[in-house]
Amino acid sequence: QVQLVESGGALVQPGDSLRLSCAASGFTSDYYAIGWFRQAPGKEREGISCISSSDVTTYYADSVRDRFTISRDNAKNTVHLQMNSLKPEDTAVYYCALRDSWYCGAQDDMHYWGKGTLVTVSS
Repeated sequence: QVQLVESGGALVQPGDSLRLSCAASGFTSDYYAIGWFRQAPGKEREGISCISSSDVTTYYADSVRDRFTISRDNAKNTVHLQMNSLKPEDTAVYYCALRDSWYCGAQDDMHYWGKGTLVTVSS
């Protein structure tokens, strides 16, 4: 019913930029928050960014603040994550997740998940 599809992952060099997209479909509510999470090799999954419904609030983890920017296009049911100044430690599978709420929440609060897209930052 609800489907989230990430796209944009690639192999890039340190310092490069990349834009990830999360397309949501099958969700009939007008209000939902979408977050981005990532899981690096050997690490736990972490939340890196989230945007509330209608851009009420945004969240950034300290590790990506000032480098990543989250945005949403409600008309297209799409959320983007612009990633600049990528570092090798940004290498991870990136997931988007949807919460049936106005506001962002923790991982356990997310109702639907995409399958992820791989970002590899290496020289």
